[in-house]
Amino acid sequence: MLVSVFLALFLPCAGMSAVFLVYICLLWYAANTNNNNYGNNNQEFQSPVKQSRGKGLSTSDLEKLPKITGKDLVLGAECAVCLDDIESDEPARLIPGCNHGFHLLCADTWLSDHSICPVCRAKLQPEFFDPPENSPC
Repeated sequence: MLVSVFLALFLPCAGMSAVFLVYICLLWYAANTNNNNYGNNNQEFQSPVKQSRGKGLSTSDLEKLPKITGKDLVLGAECAVCLDDIESDEPARLIPGCNHGFHLLCADTWLSDHSICPVCRAKLQPEFFDPPENSPC
């Protein structure tokens, strides 16, 4: 009977200790593997998190986009960035192509990080910022 009590207490402790040691070894291996990717081997580190690529618009491109007031909006008076209504006397920014409007500050904040419309995801094309010189109109 003394042997069965010993085995009943020892085996679970030994099993949990073995699992803990395997876990520690895996953590050590993962930490050493990631440290080797930080430029020691002239390899680029590949992060699982999506990195910001800086595809937003520059300040000069933002200034080239049309500014209107809330009363001039055609497709609705709700800002899709902050989800607040655009009052008739508030400044707004109109995105060319899709004609969606937003608060001026909301649009500039969004477009400085993204070059797409927050509603329809239409990409702002370069011709919106640099119209051709030989325009017939």
